Amino acid sequence: MNFRVGFGYDVHQLVVDKDLWLGGIKIPHEKGGLGHSDADVLIHVICDALLGAANLGDIGTHFPDNSQEYKDIDSKILLRKVIKMLKEKEYEVVNIDSTICLQVPKLAPYIPKMKEEISSCVETSIENISIKATTTERLGFVGKEKGISAYATVLINKTGVS
Repeated sequence: MNFRVGFGYDVHQLVVDKDLWLGGIKIPHEKGGLGHSDADVLIHVICDALLGAANLGDIGTHFPDNSQEYKDIDSKILLRKVIKMLKEKEYEVVNIDSTICLQVPKLAPYIPKMKEEISSCVETSIENISIKATTTERLGFVGKEKGISAYATVLINKTGVS
C-alpha cells in the first residue's frame, strides 16, 4: 500500500452580514467568513490537506483568490475538483479528520449534515469523515469572535498498489 498523509490549516475573518458556510452548509449566525469564495474554512483545509498529501501544491495554486472564476464560488465545487485531481493521480481518500475552531455558534447540531455533504463530495463513506468543533476559551482572534480557523489531516492511498 502507498499511504500518504496531508495536513491543512486555514483561517477566515468573521464579519457581519456575510453567510457562515461550513462543511458545505449554511449555518445560521449574524457573522460569516470573509473570503474570495464562500469562505468555507472547513472545506478549504480539507482541500489543502488532500492536495498536500498528493504533493499537488495548495488550494491557492489551483484556485487563486485573484481569479474572477472563483469569486463567491461554492467551496464544494473546489473540493470535487480536488477529488478529480487525486483520482487522475490514482489516489483514493482513506479518511479525513478535521477540527473547526469557533467561539459561537455551537456546531454540534450541524456536524452530521456537514459530514454528509463532505462524504458526497469526496465520494467516500460518511464513516471516513470526522468533524469536531471546539472553542478557544475566548482566547485569540477566534475567542474574540473575530475569526474562524480549522485544521484537517487526511490519509490517502494509491489505488492499484499492493
